[in-house]
Amino acid sequence: MIDQSLMSDMLSPLWVSIKLAGVTTLCLLLFATPVAYWLAKPSNNKYIARLKVLLIGIIAMPLVLPPTVIGFYLLLLLSPSMSIGRWLSEHNISPLIFTFEGLVIGSIIYSLPFYIQPVYAQFLRIPQSVTEVASLLEPSRLRRFITIALPQARIGIVLGSLISFAHTIGEFGVVLMIGGSISGETKVISIAIYEQVEALNYEAAHMMSGFLIIIGVVMVVLIASLSRMNQRP
Repeated sequence: MIDQSLMSDMLSPLWVSIKLAGVTTLCLLLFATPVAYWLAKPSNNKYIARLKVLLIGIIAMPLVLPPTVIGFYLLLLLSPSMSIGRWLSEHNISPLIFTFEGLVIGSIIYSLPFYIQPVYAQFLRIPQSVTEVASLLEPSRLRRFITIALPQARIGIVLGSLISFAHTIGEFGVVLMIGGSISGETKVISIAIYEQVEALNYEAAHMMSGFLIIIGVVMVVLIASLSRMNQRP
């Protein structure tokens, strides 16, 4: 029989991780999809084109920087003594460090390239002829984006969402730096596993890791299936 307190210690961090991954993925869907579309659109203005290249490089930084580095600078930015944190304090807004909202911000930044890249690549695959015909038939850019671009890029959007969700579930360095380990609020399952290993409670660590392995296998199968569909002509 599994001890009830042990079950609670396992399920609470798992729920926080799933909630964090879900909220992060939803935010990326709403805000990062238009950004990926804008980045993929060709520009005749050389300054805009250079700006897009620069932004693509900045967005990709989490791919090469250690999570602890990103978490460290986010901790500084959000702390009451620095820039954003000071502004929040001056306007009587609760600080974001060591809160679930702070975890969401950190997760969005850290997962941004994992969402942007497949969506950006899918927008690039839209034939130029389709874009030209759409601009003739539909004068509204917003409607062209919603009715033509989004359906054309649906596989990339779903793929980016799955990758971002899976990536956020396993986050450790960023969430530890800006969220700490507050039970029911910021303690995600990766941190809970680390704490159980520190306490030499390997049975609990095995069970929590098993949850992540099952989620990971499901995500990998879904991602592989979508990637195969996307490669079909």
